[in-house]
Amino acid sequence: MHEGLTPSHTATVVRTESLLGTEAPKGAPLLGYEESCKKVRVLALRQLNRFISYEAKVLKGDQAEAIHDMRVATRRLQQVLDLLYSKPREPELRRMRRQIRRCRRVLGEVRNCDVLLEYVGKLLGRKRSARREAWTAVHHFLLIRRSDSFQRAMRKLGKINLAVFYVNMKEFLHREKASQHSIEHSNRSTGALHPDFVKHLTGALESAWGRFEQQVAQSHRHSRPEIIHASRIATKRLRYLLEIIHELGTAGSADALVWLRQLQTHLGDWHDLEVLEQMMIEMLARREFLRDHLPLAMEVEKLILRNRTNKAGLEAKYLLMSRESAEMHRLKEWVSYLLASPSAAFVEG
Repeated sequence: MHEGLTPSHTATVVRTESLLGTEAPKGAPLLGYEESCKKVRVLALRQLNRFISYEAKVLKGDQAEAIHDMRVATRRLQQVLDLLYSKPREPELRRMRRQIRRCRRVLGEVRNCDVLLEYVGKLLGRKRSARREAWTAVHHFLLIRRSDSFQRAMRKLGKINLAVFYVNMKEFLHREKASQHSIEHSNRSTGALHPDFVKHLTGALESAWGRFEQQVAQSHRHSRPEIIHASRIATKRLRYLLEIIHELGTAGSADALVWLRQLQTHLGDWHDLEVLEQMMIEMLARREFLRDHLPLAMEVEKLILRNRTNKAGLEAKYLLMSRESAEMHRLKEWVSYLLASPSAAFVEG
């Protein structure tokens, strides 16, 4: 990107060796259903605790990173829950999943404003900043937008009641753990087979990968903003699932995650510029601004054109990365290997 949005948006070089890594040793024990569920449930509790730990910082209103971290925690928690409890889900779990999703969404606009305020602030912090007056006006508009969206978000979060949600979710996870232990004990007594966790995990990977491939292919045919945004969401979902697979000790997952984070960074930078353009257009659409600041509005229009040039550069970089690049080809080979040979790929670490 021509001008970075956040310090964390730094590309990481992907290692050139195959993502397949070393082959699984012959005769290595498969992940047992009970042990696998235990590991994933520990991840769920970890993400739940991490999610709730950000509440106090978010409520203070001036902790931009806490808002970001809380939204990320909701995505990771939702991904772990979806892996633990496939459809059809209990009504209680469906209700809590909706609360997780609602929490993430109500903080979305606040997060967008935080990222853009940092971006514009860096431009204004330079000794020689082109069109300083126009950027100052944009910065002022973003501050007002951030304040309004934060107040709305806090009212909606108050309706969710995160303390009650936390207690209910923790009780649900512990109750399901006790229930699963009872089932496993009964299965051992009767000689019944355990459910196949590897099959469940493979099905989740097949679904996430299929969605990712579909959205990437569609974005290459029609690079409209909404389609590229859908590719960004599919990339996030695949990445968060691979994080769980990595926690289970699957060979090659670390390298796959490195490249997916790199792809997600480019898509995130593109998305930030897309939102910035929408914000500036909304700013110009205000009748009072056009009437009282017409010369300044013309300068903001020039910023929009410059922003579109930067956005096109990021779009081209994304298309190049997601086309038949060496990294994309290795990722595809690795996922195909996992789907074709799960009994060899998913072994205990």
